[in-house]
Amino acid sequence: MSNKIRSRILLSSIIALSASTFAATPKTEIIVSAAASLTETMNELIEMYKKVKPDVTITPTYGSSGSLQQQIEQGAPVDIFISASPKQVDALAKQGLILKDTRKNIVENKVVLIVPKSTKGITQFEDAATDKIKQIALGEPSSVPVGQYSEEIFTALGILDKVKPKAVYAKDVRQVLTYVEMGEVDAGIVYATDAAISKKVTVIATAPEGTHKPVIYPAAVVKTSAQPQVAKTFLAWLSSAEASKVFVKYGFTVVQ
Repeated sequence: MSNKIRSRILLSSIIALSASTFAATPKTEIIVSAAASLTETMNELIEMYKKVKPDVTITPTYGSSGSLQQQIEQGAPVDIFISASPKQVDALAKQGLILKDTRKNIVENKVVLIVPKSTKGITQFEDAATDKIKQIALGEPSSVPVGQYSEEIFTALGILDKVKPKAVYAKDVRQVLTYVEMGEVDAGIVYATDAAISKKVTVIATAPEGTHKPVIYPAAVVKTSAQPQVAKTFLAWLSSAEASKVFVKYGFTVVQ
């Protein structure tokens, strides 16, 4: 065999080995469990992050903060948890399921009363206790933060007992929005950011000041994360100026 042939065989082997090595190098994946109200925002942020870290794949899971909390408690492979209320992150932290010193408040939201676009005559939260509203969609208080805030509001207004019999409970805030959009209820309570993405509802009022706890979205790395450093880097990026512009675009207030 000539030296020229040997050289070609060797070169071909090196190229094949390099190609197989490159193909065998998988992207690093992290799973982010986020409150349903963050769906559009997180989807856009994830697309942006592909340009920042092209070697990182971020897979989102959306749902009510309570159901996401339960999934983590049951051992779901989650790297980052972003809740629509501190309550769920507090519960995980007490169980030792949050990685120490990674928790941070990211954004804040507002709670609003909405009605189908064509509805007239409803002007305030207090109308939920009158004949103007026969059915109202609310998040399930035990697992959906917006449902928790809704009960706080009606308690502060002194009308919770009158509103409860009219409640149609939803599995998350997006289901509340859907019920109102389809006219299946007379009104519903969602976050301002959810109402902003719909052309089928009208915002009647923002919850009166002091009637509920601040709607803070805390985020943290889960203790069982398979990629804690990658998760920490993404979590830090969510507080960057670039990411903050996206949160503001969708109606959130960035927590400094």
